[in-house]
Amino acid sequence: MKNIRKVNVAVVGCGMISDIYLENITRKFSIFNVVGCCAKSKKSAEIKAIKYNIKALTFEDVLSDKSIEMVINLTPPEAHYDVIKQLLYANKNVYSEKILAVKYEEAEDLVRIANERNLYLGVSPDTFLGSSIQTARQVVDSGMIGEITSCFAAVNRDYGMFVEHVPFVSKPGGGVGFDVGIYYMTALVSILGAVKEVSGFLKTNRKIRKHYFVRNDNFDDPYEIECENVMVGSLLFENGVLGNVHFNSENIMNERPHVVIYGTEGIIYMSDPNTFGGEVSVVRKGHEEPFVIQQNFGFAENCRGLGAAEMAWAMRRDRKHRANKEMALNALEALHGIAISSETKSNYILKSTFEKLPQLPQGYLDTTYFNSDPEAALEK
Repeated sequence: MKNIRKVNVAVVGCGMISDIYLENITRKFSIFNVVGCCAKSKKSAEIKAIKYNIKALTFEDVLSDKSIEMVINLTPPEAHYDVIKQLLYANKNVYSEKILAVKYEEAEDLVRIANERNLYLGVSPDTFLGSSIQTARQVVDSGMIGEITSCFAAVNRDYGMFVEHVPFVSKPGGGVGFDVGIYYMTALVSILGAVKEVSGFLKTNRKIRKHYFVRNDNFDDPYEIECENVMVGSLLFENGVLGNVHFNSENIMNERPHVVIYGTEGIIYMSDPNTFGGEVSVVRKGHEEPFVIQQNFGFAENCRGLGAAEMAWAMRRDRKHRANKEMALNALEALHGIAISSETKSNYILKSTFEKLPQLPQGYLDTTYFNSDPEAALEK
């Protein structure tokens, strides 16, 4: 990192997801100087601060400290708009855990503010930067499976059980489409480009329920499901590709993820886009069985924060980052469009679009952890 000044970063939100972020940004991604963390609960912030040898801050500290250039927002989805807006108006570059905001209009507003103030705004999921999805994109871009004609993505979960551990999955923005379907939508748009038009349905089954874990203090208390638990939709991409998505959290715990892309010369089967690694296989015309594609991209393990690190390098190099607000907005609008289509009984045409950026360079293996600028390899 000769002649490259580290990016001073703070973390807002110290919940379940914060450990893997703090682990990676303090010990693996050398572009960062982690100043501290804050949370709604002062005790939570202090526990994480001790664990990762950083400072426990208040949100006001983060907003007022001019040395903090970048903030990683790990708050629940319902808080995203208010938290990110305040950070942007405090002239902080922001990288946020998914999704950008619960309401599409709020997400649009955040993008507008970031543009007006010339600030970086990044959004996860960043799993599309991992070895599996990068490999799948390489296969598609190479023409190995011919002209792409359609795609399919599906996931099942049991949010009746999830909610006993993670309450936000019953709240707006925590439904199966916006909480986990966004991984699948992001994987597809990162490979195929922007979605142009959608239609579909969503449903909320059994809205009023009771907590059923006997060991929890809220046992037998009623609660309301305030979000979708089944979402199905059809997609038309700007390049003409057609697709279907199927997200269901009224099912079983043994998750069965599917991401498939169909071409005129073959089919590609991808792994769970909620992970960075996993097998990618292809079956080509004239063959019965798929073959596994050897991967030469890094980041196969849990690298939450990878998108934030790539954004930090982009800040230092004055270039656009890959987990950017435009792609995130298009993926989010596609999900909102399905919801609107379900309500209006008509197709929804998206307003947002984005330009696909180059892949991460091959050979950036897990031991590298962005100790140098990943873009430099593309410039050689």
